[in-house]
Amino acid sequence: MDFYQRYLSGETKAVYDDINKLGSKAFEDFYLKEVSKVMTETFERVLFNLNIIYAELIKIDYLFKIDFKFNFERPLHPPLENTELLLKELEFTVKDFGFVPLSLKYFYRIVGGVNFVWDFEKSKKFLWNMADPIQVSSLDSIVEEVTTEYWKEDIQNYVDDPYFGCAFLDLAADDLHKDNVSGGQPYAIEITKEPSVDARFMNEPNETTFIDYLRICFEHCGFPGITRSDINNDHQVFFDNVKPKLKKI
Repeated sequence: MDFYQRYLSGETKAVYDDINKLGSKAFEDFYLKEVSKVMTETFERVLFNLNIIYAELIKIDYLFKIDFKFNFERPLHPPLENTELLLKELEFTVKDFGFVPLSLKYFYRIVGGVNFVWDFEKSKKFLWNMADPIQVSSLDSIVEEVTTEYWKEDIQNYVDDPYFGCAFLDLAADDLHKDNVSGGQPYAIEITKEPSVDARFMNEPNETTFIDYLRICFEHCGFPGITRSDINNDHQVFFDNVKPKLKKI
């Protein structure tokens, strides 16, 4: 199957559906070259889209955090210089539980990090309420978390818990915490027991995979909760400016 050409022709979701059906075969030499080309194209589009959204948010004076101390606080940051070393450290640390999905590795290699959360410390008057802005924590902060003294013990408790039943990596605050109110579990990506191209994006309202979560984010111009029927967010002008410029992933 020519996954890459199909992807370029617009079959973005169908291609990933077919790749996911391969399971572990996707890592065989026969398929892996094509899969890698698709993943590279996908995350180059993710980066393109994030840059478009960021530029439009700057134009409307969206209140990003600017006095940051850590990479995970930055609205956007490119891949870290030591990305490959950090990925190796991450893989080594989680190997007792399973494997880091390929989708997350490509995110960190090509995109870096994103945090479109409103700076509620400067103003509690949000531009949009409960909009659930896209956020994927920086690789250095993920590695710092998993290498703490008690991380493995804590994750083992989740693996043993019938409700969770797996290990995971926390990647983002939930929609409530993003609006500075108490909330639930962070959004997280599953550490899979076998090598995987993509994996569940856990605790997020859409109950989907990481790549599909990104797809949903771009369908909503970076704010997957912005169109909630119970909250009247004035977003149409922003959508009209942004949506036509975004690439399908």
